[in-house]
Amino acid sequence: MTTAASARTSPLHDRHVALGAKLADFGGWDMPIEYPGGGVVAEHTAVRERVGLFDVSHLGKASVRGRGAADFVNRCLTNDLRRISPGSAQYTLCCDESGGVVDDLIAYLRADDNVFLIPNAANTAEVCRRLAAAAPEGVEVTNLHDRYGVLAVQGRRSDDVLAALDLPTGHDYMSFVETQWRDRPLIVCRTGYTGERGYELVPRWEDAPLLWDALLDAVRSRGGMPCGLGARDTLRTEMGYPLHGQDLSLHISPVQARAGWAVGWKKDEFWGRDALVAEKAAPERLARGLVVTGRGIPRPHCAVSRGGDVVGEVTSGTFSPTLRQGIALALLRPDVVDGDAVEIDVRGRAIEATVVKPPFVDVHAR
Repeated sequence: MTTAASARTSPLHDRHVALGAKLADFGGWDMPIEYPGGGVVAEHTAVRERVGLFDVSHLGKASVRGRGAADFVNRCLTNDLRRISPGSAQYTLCCDESGGVVDDLIAYLRADDNVFLIPNAANTAEVCRRLAAAAPEGVEVTNLHDRYGVLAVQGRRSDDVLAALDLPTGHDYMSFVETQWRDRPLIVCRTGYTGERGYELVPRWEDAPLLWDALLDAVRSRGGMPCGLGARDTLRTEMGYPLHGQDLSLHISPVQARAGWAVGWKKDEFWGRDALVAEKAAPERLARGLVVTGRGIPRPHCAVSRGGDVVGEVTSGTFSPTLRQGIALALLRPDVVDGDAVEIDVRGRAIEATVVKPPFVDVHAR
């Protein structure tokens, strides 16, 4: 399946076509959803048990440079960059004044005057627009979306894969190394979206195909496989990681999504601070996990009831290949607590579920 001709393509598009990938639109990009040879479940299992390789070059890239760039970013985004030092990355959020989430992103702190950002594909232009509009004199915001690719090596054998290419491994979680591979610049960061040990590599756009080929050979020789965005979604849902547009949005704040750990509450200033501080005192709904105890797969917007009363709705739902049952993230009333029995309305059929605190599976990211 392919998408409209207007969709943008990654630097690895030809590689995906040659592999027979099923392609579909994701954030305006024609990206691989799954590959022949087992599909989503096989790819998911490869990451949980061995290793997988993802092309996530649709993710945005941007730079904020100039004197005081890090302080400027810190006055805008929610998390506190003062908690980390150069060479570290941080999950953070770009909010509007109402506390709604424009985007969630990773900030790479290169230096006090140089911050590299990786937003979501569909939100890159808006994040750059907001930052550029607020930037003081001497600070420049540049959209680098088509200047870099992003490849993710995820799974317990990821270190072996990178070592096969003589790439740096073993650095701390959420830290990065700027290095060279075959005389080409490359960022290697200990991050990921799967809950497994892994790395995200940021090559120049034109260098991504050669790097992909070398990584794929190393992945396959270690029992792994290329993985599409379908497996990426089931993996992140098992970890309880939010997807912007479903679990975070302009209408779902960090407080509601229980992402308050990514908010620098002690900071004097960041976009949406006043609204979020007020909401934190009395949220009307909060994100929780649901594990289906019967048969059925919950999907976004399915109503959730307790004792006959509607108490919220599903934001993300899927079949968990690891647990072999349905799981979901849902926004529920604050009085719904872990252990409560609820029902999910799936196309008019009530399926039983239990409220839990994500993640749904063990975490091995660190």
